[in-house]
Amino acid sequence: MGSVSFDVVPIISHRPSPGSIYRSPKIYAKLRPEMNSENASADAISTIWKHSYKGGKWRTCTNRSSGGLLDTNGYIYIEANGGLNQQRTSICNAVAVAGYLNATLVIPNFHFHSIWRDPSKFKDIYDEDYFISTLENDVRVVNKVPAYIMERFDQNMNNVYNFRIKAWSPIQYYRDAVLPRLLEEKFIRISPFANRLSFDAPPAVQRLRCFANYEALRFSSAILTLGETLVARMKDRSASNGGKYISVHLRFEEDMVAFSCCIYDGGEEEIADMKVARERGWKGKFTKRGRVIRPGAIRINGKCPLTPLEVGLMLRGMGFNRSTYIYLASGKIYNAERNMAPLLEMFPNLQTKEILASNAELAPFKNYSSRMAAIDYTVCVHSEVFVTTQGGNFPHFLMGHRRYLYGGHSKTIKPDKRKWRSFKRQMLNMRSHSDSKGYELKRPNDSIYMFPCPDCMCRSNKSEVSRSSSATRSAWIKSYYYGCFSYPTF
Repeated sequence: MGSVSFDVVPIISHRPSPGSIYRSPKIYAKLRPEMNSENASADAISTIWKHSYKGGKWRTCTNRSSGGLLDTNGYIYIEANGGLNQQRTSICNAVAVAGYLNATLVIPNFHFHSIWRDPSKFKDIYDEDYFISTLENDVRVVNKVPAYIMERFDQNMNNVYNFRIKAWSPIQYYRDAVLPRLLEEKFIRISPFANRLSFDAPPAVQRLRCFANYEALRFSSAILTLGETLVARMKDRSASNGGKYISVHLRFEEDMVAFSCCIYDGGEEEIADMKVARERGWKGKFTKRGRVIRPGAIRINGKCPLTPLEVGLMLRGMGFNRSTYIYLASGKIYNAERNMAPLLEMFPNLQTKEILASNAELAPFKNYSSRMAAIDYTVCVHSEVFVTTQGGNFPHFLMGHRRYLYGGHSKTIKPDKRKWRSFKRQMLNMRSHSDSKGYELKRPNDSIYMFPCPDCMCRSNKSEVSRSSSATRSAWIKSYYYGCFSYPTF
């Protein structure tokens, strides 16, 4: 029967699963000659949005109440935690809860977070007086608790009863559990308050959320002035494209890359940087005993933040050319000099707030992450195209806000990052898909801040839309502001 030698042990090599390794630089190297030889004069930005909603467009229908308010049942104080838009969620939900309970809302306090490290108060980011006056017929809002109320608690906020409410609690919970204590104490706290109210609620509650978000909340005059100045500069620089520009929300800051646990092409230096960043930001979270991190599986599932290179490849694949003006909304990009180089090569007209504004203009905001994010938000909301590259509250609020402003269409490209075969064909299909998904209605458990139709908006028939001139629409937007990749796994 012969004999078998065990001197040579076969080597079993495991090939990485398709899509589990970052290969974008190789794809770019392969496509780069073709990109450089392209001489198409037409830019996709002029023709991108073609889809129309069969039921006609949508119009805003969140109006102020005309009647007065009943005597208050007491005061509610909430603590808004998180970044700019998580705090915004808390503010709008607090308005809805206060209105539902016929309570007086104290201007929310912003919790100082170890990640964002922004000590800004409500009035530093939003127009506090306008917020109070806009809501005066719907919800009482005050900037401090009356002295006679605080006397009952020895002027000490820690003596005020604090409700610890479960996430996504229904509004009925507030009626059954919070209201009795409010009537008894006349002053209660709810901390933390992020995501403490279900997205499904009666129409009256949804209306207050809409009204707070789209009408009562407007940025402070300092933020709004600079934001609108940067919008004007973007439109002026992109005059050859009719003043149309793309805004991209790029999440490739060091903390985002570290939290994702994805591996890119930075080698040992990148691995060491990410370990340090994870331990600094989330001490012990990623080194718990028994925790297994699988970067390849994370990438296959589309959870890795897009790199600047990947954003450039995606947009070029969709037909946007070198003449396109892009506004980049982001924090400090990880290893920016190296990672931004290919994106700048593909889109040399890329702008940021640091490029558009002078050092003197940015100085009052520079050390405040939420104020800087508010400037980005303002420039992004006015762009012809908004590109979101990673989930989160910033793109969700922006998509909803853009739907509210643009007749129900979000005018947003939202890549699916799980599969991508033929590059060019897939990119054009993704662009078309983003257009057709621009109009989406809120479903149960969806965020009302991302999907304002139909709770915040009403259908508008086509004849009404055609009679509305662009000048009127533009004036409305301005008055509002003053009133208020399926992708290959590279």
